[in-house]
Amino acid sequence: MSAIGASLKGRGRTIGEADVTSFAALTGDWHPQHADAVWAAESPFGERVAHGMLVLSYSVGLLPIDPDRVVALRSVREVVFKRPVAIGATIRPEAEVVGERPLDDEHSLVQLALRVRDAEGRLVVRGTIEVLWRREENAVNGTSNGLVEELDLSPCVDGRVLT
Repeated sequence: MSAIGASLKGRGRTIGEADVTSFAALTGDWHPQHADAVWAAESPFGERVAHGMLVLSYSVGLLPIDPDRVVALRSVREVVFKRPVAIGATIRPEAEVVGERPLDDEHSLVQLALRVRDAEGRLVVRGTIEVLWRREENAVNGTSNGLVEELDLSPCVDGRVLT
């Protein structure tokens, strides 16, 4: 079972030019706020900014969630983009387990309150994500609560490949 109130803090990630251009190419979202420096300079933000969905996607990926525990992302709700994220800015996600609803003997739906902050600690995105969570007794690797203790979900930690 997940621990209500448990918190997760993801690593930071700097949003680069290649990230914004690649995301625009993948999604077809070439809005001038993201793709046209001259147009964006005259916009309310005064510069090009990252796509909100890019920031949200990176944030979910940066959360330290055990892949043996979390089966799938179920929903994304109530997302609010509070501030623009400029190219070159660093984001850092954090989440808190705020709810759990058992589905069957093996799985629960777990709600996470997501907050994404910039390098100055200002809130840039908030929302709720819901994941399909494998219950403790059914976890593949036997982790206690589904949260990676090192706060790092990458396949490499301290130069070691996780198996």
